[in-house]
Amino acid sequence: MTNISPVSDLRNYNTVLEKVAVGSPVYLTVNGRGRYTIRDIAEDEEFEKTKAMLRLMCELNEGRRSGEEDGYISSEDVRSYFKNKES
Repeated sequence: MTNISPVSDLRNYNTVLEKVAVGSPVYLTVNGRGRYTIRDIAEDEEFEKTKAMLRLMCELNEGRRSGEEDGYISSEDVRSYFKNKES
């Protein structure tokens, strides 16, 4: 069930925080419009991990697409690039 409360309910923040649980955030509104979310920290950490994984998957997909369109670099070329960079 979605928990939606006006931000003014934070005057009695204990009652708002009692509604927060993993998988059940509290959405706060200002002038009837959604503005803030209060989430359990465990859920927030999982959310951040998911965002990072999604960014990584997008980058990997872009690299795959680039390789298919422009051609892949051989492993010998990669080795020589990094050997020259060390020098």
